[in-house]
Amino acid sequence: MNPVEGLVAGGLATGFLVLAAFFLRFWGRTRERLFLAFSAAFALMALNQALPVVLNIPQEERGGIYLIRLAAFLLIIVAVIGKNLKRDPKA
Repeated sequence: MNPVEGLVAGGLATGFLVLAAFFLRFWGRTRERLFLAFSAAFALMALNQALPVVLNIPQEERGGIYLIRLAAFLLIIVAVIGKNLKRDPKA
């Protein structure tokens, strides 16, 4: 793996972890499940960026790693749909 690719992946993973901590902080204040889902999704995105670098997986064999990204997006979709279905009908 190219050292620049590792540096970029590390920077992206760090940014995703910062976002996960940001949403976890809001979840701690509000106990809103949507914030917890966003925090978990961004943690999965960080894992998706870090695993190929840590495990030194070649570009050709990273297909399975993208299932983690799929799980993160599905988590966000389910959380948003759940939040909209739970909406108060009086509002």
